[in-house]
Amino acid sequence: MFNPWFIWSAISHTARLSTALQILIFLPLTLATLSTQAFLLLSLLLCVHSLIHGTMILLWGSEALSVLQVPMHPFLLLLCFNIFSSTPNPWLVTAADWWGKALTFSGPLFITMEGLSSLLVVQKLGQEGKRLVGEGEVYQFGLLIASAMAYVASAWWIVLSYPAAASSPLSSTLLGVALTAFLFLTFIGFVLRRTNIIESSGLALFIAYNVWLCGFDQKSFTDPASSYAPLLPNTQPHFQALVNFVINTLPKPVLIALLYRLTILQLASKILPTIGSDSWESEEGVDDGWNDRPVMLDHSSQIWWRWMNIFFTLVIWSVELLVSSEDDAVTKEWKID
Repeated sequence: MFNPWFIWSAISHTARLSTALQILIFLPLTLATLSTQAFLLLSLLLCVHSLIHGTMILLWGSEALSVLQVPMHPFLLLLCFNIFSSTPNPWLVTAADWWGKALTFSGPLFITMEGLSSLLVVQKLGQEGKRLVGEGEVYQFGLLIASAMAYVASAWWIVLSYPAAASSPLSSTLLGVALTAFLFLTFIGFVLRRTNIIESSGLALFIAYNVWLCGFDQKSFTDPASSYAPLLPNTQPHFQALVNFVINTLPKPVLIALLYRLTILQLASKILPTIGSDSWESEEGVDDGWNDRPVMLDHSSQIWWRWMNIFFTLVIWSVELLVSSEDDAVTKEWKID
């Protein structure tokens, strides 16, 4: 007989996953089939719903809310389609335009939050890795292999992205300075025994990811409507058209950046509540049901803000290396390796 708690946990987690997938599908669908204003209006409605949902979780705290919110996104999508099926209300169009401007100006803030969350997650991975090292040599060997693979993957990613990311003398200089600063901080952290290869390799992947995004500009993207195929009444063509606009409506770097931002903010939201109680203590956060909502990412991925994000994250990491305390004997032994 199945455990009721296990069944309910599976249902609640499935509900959360479905709401995230609905956002990733409904927003490109609205952009492809209607207009940018409809896309912005749906994004605004999702944001308002997210604020209401988060407030109810804060006051109520029941995981039933994750199940109850599942039909809300299809309802908002149908509402948006109904509004733009004819001439929309000028007030709604104005609200959508102002929302688009707000998202554009808040882009650097979300990129900064993404950098801080990435640093927080890689530090958590480093702490968990140090804990596993003390449980046996098998874990130590496996983590060394995984870290080496991360270093190689990040180096390959940077080399692959270099022609596009370093297209100007300034950008190539920034890339060289960023890599030099990363190597310098890594060696300093090893000497001071305040970092390890798991944390360092995670930051290497983060830098490679941002360098890759810096290689794209707005001119490399096509019109979203040009990749949309009309939905046919048959089931199979309908599914094929659905997959087509999900994959091709938004540029792949934008979709990947959206997925990364959702994931990294979600992980950071689980880590932050554990810091205040006891450093890296393994306990659940107070808001287990919080779900992030995506923001509008511009086509260029705000390239220069990406460069600033790399250096901002490295500065924060350097400050953390200087102010963190000495590690115990197990940690020291691991960092020497």
